[in-house]
Amino acid sequence: MFYREAGDFKSSYQEDSQTFPIKFDRLRYYGVLIVAFGIVPLFINDYWASAVAVPFLIYAIAAIGLNILVGYAGLVSLGTGGFMAVGAYSVYKLMTAFPDISIFVHVILAGVVTAAVGVLFGLPSLRIKGFYLAVATLAAQFFLVWLFNKVPWFYNYSASGQITAPERTVFSVFVTGAQTSATAKYMFCLVILTLVALVARNLTRGTVGRKWMAIRDMDIAAEIIGVNPLTTKLSAFAVSSFFIGIAGALFFSVYLGAAEVGEAFGIQKSFLILFMVIIGGLGSIFGSFAGAAFLVLLPVFLKNVLVGALGWPTDLAAHIELMIVGGLIVVFLIAEPHGLAQLWRVAKEKLRLWPFPY
Repeated sequence: MFYREAGDFKSSYQEDSQTFPIKFDRLRYYGVLIVAFGIVPLFINDYWASAVAVPFLIYAIAAIGLNILVGYAGLVSLGTGGFMAVGAYSVYKLMTAFPDISIFVHVILAGVVTAAVGVLFGLPSLRIKGFYLAVATLAAQFFLVWLFNKVPWFYNYSASGQITAPERTVFSVFVTGAQTSATAKYMFCLVILTLVALVARNLTRGTVGRKWMAIRDMDIAAEIIGVNPLTTKLSAFAVSSFFIGIAGALFFSVYLGAAEVGEAFGIQKSFLILFMVIIGGLGSIFGSFAGAAFLVLLPVFLKNVLVGALGWPTDLAAHIELMIVGGLIVVFLIAEPHGLAQLWRVAKEKLRLWPFPY
């Protein structure tokens, strides 16, 4: 069939160790990029941008960040919403304090600030792990939300306590504010997601990623063979928080435009992104994309089918969504802990051997 390794020869170590060693995988990857950058911007409108495309791109960045921490390093975190809030408030303060600097720089710097905060709250991971680390990161979630609510400096002493993103442009095109088009929002988030995915993919396949996985599999054995648990765990928190901070900055500035920390970055946000990682697949960059796509598309699908086509009440559709997500989490944790990514890998293996038995 069309998906075969036979005849796909490699003449160097670099060719054999590339991200997509099979030619068909590379062509599929280039095809996805062509569609994402060349075709979707021509047809996207405000509804599809706000309901599907932009949330998917931003949540995929956050899921990649959390997957690095939970899936690759084995460090459980329930503070994703709080770290997204750090990114959001950081980009807000940077945008208002330095209006002449590009928003792209602001978003990256917001990720750097979040990485520093993530390292600070990651220090307990040197002594505790598992359930106790999850509780520590959950405490970080509540502390950060409380901090942004109680200190007026973070929201520039606004009477309402709400932060609003000022208008900013990239190459004279608005990417934040009321004048921003659906195409501009989509392209700005897509470019950043592509860069994040490339960096994450190369990190997880290199020395740093191997250290993360060694700590995840057996930290004592990893330390015996020379892996420094201090730098490895803190680097996982730093990289994870950096990506999550970028996602929070984009979620506030590009997607929402205005936000209040308790509503936009509450504990529900932390659980939502954790569910994306569980359903998509732990320890997989593709799984982060798959989980984000599933949990973004599911409510849109149920709303259009159950509410729009069948006329069911909106609250009933919301409850059905919770039942489906909860059931899938239980099923995946029991039957397939590596999620949709593993199902995709199994399907590819069967394709490579078809029509012979597997």
